[in-house]
Amino acid sequence: MSLLEGVLFQRPCAGLGPPVCEFGGPGLGDLLTLAEDHASSEVQPASPRAGLRAALEAASNRHPFWPCLPLSAPTPLALPVPLPPHTWHYPGDWTLLVEPPTSPCADGRQLQGRVPLTVPPLPLPQACGCPLYWKGPLFCGAGGERTGSVSVHKFVAMWRKVLQNCHDDAAKFVHLLMNPGCNYLVQEDFIPFLQDVVNTHPGLAFLKEASEFHSRYITTVIQRIFYTVNRSWSGRITCAELRRSSFLQNVALLEEEADINQLTEFFSYEHFYVIYCKFWELDTDHDLLIDAQDLARHNDHAISSRMIDRIFSGAVTRGKKVQKGGKISYADFVWFLISEEDKKTPTSIEYWFRCMDLDGDGALSMFELEYFYEEQCRRLDSMAIEALPFEDCLCQMLDLVKPQSEGKITLSDLKRCKLAGVFFDTFFNIEKYLDHEQREQASLLRESDSEGPELSDWERYAAEEYDLLVAEEAVGEPWEDGYEAELSPVDQKLSALRSPLAQRPFFETPSGLGTVDLYECGDDDLQPS
Repeated sequence: MSLLEGVLFQRPCAGLGPPVCEFGGPGLGDLLTLAEDHASSEVQPASPRAGLRAALEAASNRHPFWPCLPLSAPTPLALPVPLPPHTWHYPGDWTLLVEPPTSPCADGRQLQGRVPLTVPPLPLPQACGCPLYWKGPLFCGAGGERTGSVSVHKFVAMWRKVLQNCHDDAAKFVHLLMNPGCNYLVQEDFIPFLQDVVNTHPGLAFLKEASEFHSRYITTVIQRIFYTVNRSWSGRITCAELRRSSFLQNVALLEEEADINQLTEFFSYEHFYVIYCKFWELDTDHDLLIDAQDLARHNDHAISSRMIDRIFSGAVTRGKKVQKGGKISYADFVWFLISEEDKKTPTSIEYWFRCMDLDGDGALSMFELEYFYEEQCRRLDSMAIEALPFEDCLCQMLDLVKPQSEGKITLSDLKRCKLAGVFFDTFFNIEKYLDHEQREQASLLRESDSEGPELSDWERYAAEEYDLLVAEEAVGEPWEDGYEAELSPVDQKLSALRSPLAQRPFFETPSGLGTVDLYECGDDDLQPS
């Protein structure tokens, strides 16, 4: 078992007293006994701990430099991770402070001082059998966020409880992050974990001095997590949903992949940059909220006004306060943009199905299809393009989807259809509808049937848009004659956001991380700081 085979380590830390020893050996499982409350210094042979004592003595013989501590000595350990959270140490600085014992060891030897070990050090999360970037949840789960350090008693008690109640990685992760009394994760639960990723991942080192962008990046990643993992749309991620997703595998890859942009499913900084720039272009007053008129300008008014109204109706957004104000937040925009640019995923199909299902009966009737197609016909007429009569269009769509029940199209029908994006674009996206009309259906099917490491529609869109944004920024590079091209204030801010070396000032948008509202923006947030 990885927990019992793990290695705990200790490294010298400045300002922490005399030289400390590196501590290795049987693993964290053996420390469970060391963390017990004071007990008798003599253990009777019949005690259930006798077997463990023999294992410790055997380990001491195998590792002659490993200090064989008496079982009766509760040895305090501390994780010197200072507060606030954004100054947490990198993984190599997770240390265990072991006080030298004052009583003889089990074999009669007296440990004098602290003796270094030749056992290779191992980060504490890995000693527990966890990926490296579980360090934040482990530290907070043991109460370190409140106290700034974790004693061996607190850590062992916490980890023992986790092992007793959780039998796989998904259950452990939920247990470490969830609020007391809950068995699920809400969006706010991910903030400490993601703040630690921002602070310590080498691929995000350039963001260290740009703390005002931390909350925007974290909000984006949280929305992508819930977009992909929370298949129930409940706003609560359960253990079962986590097991069925690839999220924990992506967390493990954070340790192996130094380039954060390679983790395109959740953590890519380039994807965040594209989403945020698109939102910034629409949010003309920069209050982090956009109304229907703002959203209608997306992609040069490609989406019909009737669909825009449905998005703002609350069918796919959360937060009554925002809905009453007729605006949606940045968090809602993340869902919109990913759904708009990749209509092949289950979540995006559900997103647009909810918008088109006017009466909420779980099926799209011919009336609902005609309601959206009417506006498409008017827009085509204004472009001097002859539109298909609704009856002919309907026949094409029924042949495309092949619904199981006559007279209605269900969500399961669209999920079985490999060209759901063509279906949706026909009824509310004029630009993509015309693009589909110019391409043969056979070519669309070949694209949807392609297998292998092909980019998803979203990944392709994000890559293309990022290249365009980089090219636009290049226009503002210094001229060869030594004069710098004049940039608009917005271009200056976006340039600073993209480039790790940029020294231009950042714009004042996010509030402090602890008060981030992932859905709504309070009155205080409406005024620039």
